[in-house]
Amino acid sequence: MSTKAGLKCSLCTISFRHTLVSFEQLVEFAHSNGFDGLELWGAHASHLYKMRKGSEKAHLDSAGLTVSMISDYLDVGDGVNFANTIAKCKDLLVVADWLGTNKIRTFAGTRGSKDVGAVEFETMVRQLRILGDLCMDQGIELLVETHPGTLADHAKAAQRLMLEVNHEAVKLNMDFLHIWEAGDDPLDSYELLLPWVEYFHLKNVISLAYCSVFQPHQVYAANGSREGMVALDQGAVPYRAIIDRISRSGKFASLEWFGPDPARVLKEEINWLHKRMNQLHYN
Repeated sequence: MSTKAGLKCSLCTISFRHTLVSFEQLVEFAHSNGFDGLELWGAHASHLYKMRKGSEKAHLDSAGLTVSMISDYLDVGDGVNFANTIAKCKDLLVVADWLGTNKIRTFAGTRGSKDVGAVEFETMVRQLRILGDLCMDQGIELLVETHPGTLADHAKAAQRLMLEVNHEAVKLNMDFLHIWEAGDDPLDSYELLLPWVEYFHLKNVISLAYCSVFQPHQVYAANGSREGMVALDQGAVPYRAIIDRISRSGKFASLEWFGPDPARVLKEEINWLHKRMNQLHYN
């Protein structure tokens, strides 16, 4: 069920990383709760491909859903084995083709923009262009996420990276919380980065002091802290204004919930989002 004003919404399979749920159950949950697609965590997408039964795409098609993006991590920078990165990218492109998606998400390195020197920056730009060429040849977009500890850790850094890479297949996945976490205004940043933004991640937190709960070592640990994670409409990031602004973009946004009880929370979140979108449509 697409929202009437044009924003499409995906469920992130990473939300269910610590639960015992089948792909078929996730498809049914997404369909019955009005999601438009699934964003597949790279580990989940690769596992599905290796264990493929031939019915995965049929389940999606019969439910009217699409795989909006595969979210993975392609290593770039000095000291990485870039041949391995290229090989992984090629493997992901095969999986993307099988799933019928045209987007792969990655990070721009593992260090913040202020910590990367000019020579390594140029190396990473060159590497992203090479990966962009591989993706473009397959009709895929490579989306760099705005994320702390990467070359896209704030709005101006992300803009600089996109201007330097200057590749039609290398765009941005805009995570509004991380942009806000960096001290940038989410809406001003969206206007600045609009030429490159092709996807959105939506999540919220009760205050800036709790943003550390989204660090990888917390998110991926089954016993990691989830304190401070809240629904979109209950946190410090101004999502009413954000949804109002992106509502007619026609792009996909993923509800990225990392906390407990994902089925209950995501059902409430998609209901809130649909109500907000309907209010915009009829006003």
